[in-house]
Parts: sequence; structure tokens; C-alpha cells
Amino acid sequence: MRKRASIFAVAALAAMVLGASAARKPTLDGFDRFVLEDGGFRFSAEEATRGLGHLGSWFVPAGENAGFHHVYTQPEAIAAYRETGRFPDGTALVKEIVSHRRGTYTTGSDVAHATDTRVWFLMVKDATGRFEGNPSWGNGWGWALFESADPSTNVAPDFRSACLACHVPAVENDWVYTEGYPLLRRAHPVRTR
Repeated sequence: MRKRASIFAVAALAAMVLGASAARKPTLDGFDRFVLEDGGFRFSAEEATRGLGHLGSWFVPAGENAGFHHVYTQPEAIAAYRETGRFPDGTALVKEIVSHRRGTYTTGSDVAHATDTRVWFLMVKDATGRFEGNPSWGNGWGWALFESADPSTNVAPDFRSACLACHVPAVENDWVYTEGYPLLRRAHPVRTR
């Protein structure tokens, strides 16, 4: 009788553990990795894209933001977006803007190639409004800008004045230009850095 009771107890405990782990949604590391307790940001140029998947790239041919715009995020964020059409809490989007030069190569004339990283933009999805009143947080995201001269300092004093205007056309897509990221629509493997 004791043996049967022990078997039932072990089976019940195993069912509770499995049920609890199945009910838990995976959490993304954007807060642990990039956000301080007070809502400030920690950022390192060397570590900026480590372990993140390449979401996609844009090329801006001229102007103040000319260059390659490479965007990275957690592979889990890509998988979740494919499933739900939304970026989950803790998603980190890192955009690296790299200068370019043009030249003539065997592949053609006026070919652009990357040179030096100038800036990094960082967005961290905040689905719960953790940092109300903090000027770097709003509209469901934390917003930051880091320059190559001092990549540890967020130079965007207020997301409304420094970041939001560029994202207004993408308001219906949670402030993100998703059309530039085919990985969000296709089930291709995500390569991490």
C-alpha cells in the first residue's frame, strides 16, 4: 500500500512540475541584458549583438542616416512574432548603423560596402509600463541611442523628441517597420552572432 501511495505521490508531483513549466511562457532577456533597475540602459558595443539573430538590413543611400542599418533581436522574439504577430515583452531590437563607401568592383560599379559603425539604436519591448514617467520609456517600448564615441551612454534624452518621429509611420505595427524583415514572415532558421 505504501509503495502504491509513493508511486501516486511521485506521479502527482511530476504532473505538477510539467504543468507548471508548460504554463510558463518563455521570457526574453531584454530587461536583464540591457535595462537597469531604474529604467536606464546598459550597453556595450562589443556585446551589443552577441547571441542575437540578424532580423534584417536596410540601406539608406544618402543623407544624415546614410549607410547600412543592420537590425538584430532574440531568436525567440522572431519565433513569437511569427506565431502571434506581436513582439513579446522583453524583446530587444538593436539597430546598428554602419557607414559605407562606394567603388567599382568586378561585381559592378557604384557598389557600396560597410566601413565603421556610427550609432546603435535600442528598443526594448515593455508590455506592462514598468517605467512610467521615465522619458526613455513609452508607447510600449524603451528607446535609446548610443554613439560610437561613447557607446555606454544613452544620448537620447527623451524618446518623444529623439526617437518617435521616425517611427510614426509604423505605429500600426507596434512602432516597428516590419516590412523590412522577411524573417518575420518566413520560417527560415535564425543565425545568431
